[in-house]
Amino acid sequence: MARPTVIVSPDSLKGCLSAADASAAVTAGITDTDPEIAVTTVPLSDGGEGLVDVLRHALGGELRTVTVSDPLGRPTLARYLVMPDGRAVTESAQAIGLTLLTTAELDPFRASSRGLGELIAHVGADPDVRELVLGVGGVATVDGGVGMREALTKLPLPVRVASDVRNPLLGQRGAAAVFGPQKGAAPADVEHLERRLAALGHPPEVADHPGAGAAGGIGAMLLAMGGAVESGIELVLALTGWTDAARTASVAVTGEGTVDLSSTEGKVVSGVLAAARPSQLPVVVFGGRVQPDGAAALRELGAVDVRPLSGRIADAADDLYALGVHMATRLLSTTQAAG
Repeated sequence: MARPTVIVSPDSLKGCLSAADASAAVTAGITDTDPEIAVTTVPLSDGGEGLVDVLRHALGGELRTVTVSDPLGRPTLARYLVMPDGRAVTESAQAIGLTLLTTAELDPFRASSRGLGELIAHVGADPDVRELVLGVGGVATVDGGVGMREALTKLPLPVRVASDVRNPLLGQRGAAAVFGPQKGAAPADVEHLERRLAALGHPPEVADHPGAGAAGGIGAMLLAMGGAVESGIELVLALTGWTDAARTASVAVTGEGTVDLSSTEGKVVSGVLAAARPSQLPVVVFGGRVQPDGAAALRELGAVDVRPLSGRIADAADDLYALGVHMATRLLSTTQAAG
């Protein structure tokens, strides 16, 4: 009987492990338990932080560094990847990320997306680049991309926007209401930010587009400037060749730092479940923290198991190694029973 094969495809665990490191920990647990199990690792990103590293892992390329403005106008270094085919990859968080500010510095009225415009301009001026894949998410701004537009009156090259959310620009699911509090907005601030975003006057085909509310409304501004906003996980699955790799797999393992209801909307785990459904590939999901409603929703989407880790950052690699051991043991017993 053919030996089982596993495709390991997690997102990063923010502040803890990169997607590649998480993949390696699960893989080590599997192969140490049963070296005959074939494992393919395809680390993934939904367009948020980690997109550059994931696509570099899959496709290669050269990292380049430029100086741009952070959300408060201070100089910061930002990386972009130039792949062999002339596509570049970068993330909005490289320039205007939440992680560039302390908690005390969070201020959605001061934070500007100008640095992202500077980053796009640098990439556009690179003679080796013909197209940009831009991950949006994890930013400190809710300015609707106004700062970006001030630094960038037009897009200098075709831009494919990899969005990790499907939220519109305005309303209860919009940029201000859903993401404003993450960036320091109090309830009264959210109302003001909503009015400011509405005043930009985007037509419904822009404001209501899935992902228009991404990155504090930057998704809408990029759409208005001619960018193409896409599902980040669907784009990454296509670019990494995940579907081809999964075609011969017996089971897939994916996961992220927190499994909750948001995991069902545009995130890595829901994207993997959707991609696995046509071939009925079983998918096991892990989460550093698992909310019961999120786990139930993922099971409804087809997850055969949703397994919580300990939730302790220091133990994440060990937890994932143990998950790999569990997977290998279960696959081995299933193979022996079938044989």
